[in-house]
Amino acid sequence: MQKRIRVLVVDDSAIARKVITESLADFPEIEVVGTAIDPYNARDRILDLKPDVLTLDIEMPKMDGLTFLRLIMQHRPMPVIIMSSLTTAGSSKAMEALEAGAVDVMDKPSGSFSAYEDGSRLAQKIKAAACARTRRAALDVAGRNNRPMGTSPAVIKSHGQGRSYHPRSLILIGSSTGGPEALNQLLPTFAGDLPGICIVQHIPAYFSKALAERLNHKCQLEVREAVKGDIVTPGCALIAPGGYHMILRWTGSHYSVELGVGPQLHHQRPAVDVLFDSVVKAGGSDHSTSVILTGMGSDGAAGLLRLRQAGSYTIAQDEESSVVFGMPREAIRLGAVDHVLPLDRMGAEIEKSVARLVRVGVRAVA
Repeated sequence: MQKRIRVLVVDDSAIARKVITESLADFPEIEVVGTAIDPYNARDRILDLKPDVLTLDIEMPKMDGLTFLRLIMQHRPMPVIIMSSLTTAGSSKAMEALEAGAVDVMDKPSGSFSAYEDGSRLAQKIKAAACARTRRAALDVAGRNNRPMGTSPAVIKSHGQGRSYHPRSLILIGSSTGGPEALNQLLPTFAGDLPGICIVQHIPAYFSKALAERLNHKCQLEVREAVKGDIVTPGCALIAPGGYHMILRWTGSHYSVELGVGPQLHHQRPAVDVLFDSVVKAGGSDHSTSVILTGMGSDGAAGLLRLRQAGSYTIAQDEESSVVFGMPREAIRLGAVDHVLPLDRMGAEIEKSVARLVRVGVRAVA
């Protein structure tokens, strides 16, 4: 019989502890082994109960969740899911928590049970977290040398000025668990005049905007959350908003962004496959470089295969630098990947793929 995933819930709110615990009751592979009302209580319970995964509130008395998270990562690294309020301040702190080593983030339950009534989203995140490398191990392998998001010196934006590309040229990126930190390492390596970039990161609403804003501070590219009607342009990276599928349409002269609230795919909205398939339908595959980063599950694998079959150059993150190797592994298994690379070599390979496209004579436009 498979070992159950042992979860400790740390939250000062009795309602939140109750909602989280009850929402996981229908998942036999998960066991809530205990709860804690503050980090001091949690410290003792971690030692006694030896949980596999922690859910951790950001705002708590005696010691805030961020301080406790940093202590955990220093003294006893383990998978942590941050529970944060859907506010500007809450989402900003959630991004700090991901930088500090949290595996994932989820909106914190309020007095309503509606968002947590089946527990499936939280259960999925817990399963992914249980498979994750701790931040210390993942970053040691990746050889990280970047500063945390938001602390780097100001960068000069090129706004796409420089090289010219065929108007259908694209860079596509899909990621899930561990993705925010992977993007934090990858995007700052990009020159500011690369083709337009479209990113699907599995992340709740509100948090996607905070992620884009924090990345924008340290990238030569402009990075922002996508809105309906956006035109994909060189020098700009668009991140799909949480809760919406991102779809690209070819208008005859450029790609424009549509946002959809259709059914979830692979339990996700946004879903990587939705973006990838829209580019195949728009005829942009042979002008694209497509990337699968760390993440749980199989989202993006089938879409990456269709992109490759239609002419896209495809890259997957390797196992050792991935926090969770599920999505890259599935793409490799399907034969969807041209090149498997550690995260710290991806920027150079993407740059080469763009240069190759130009060198082989694809028409460039001013």
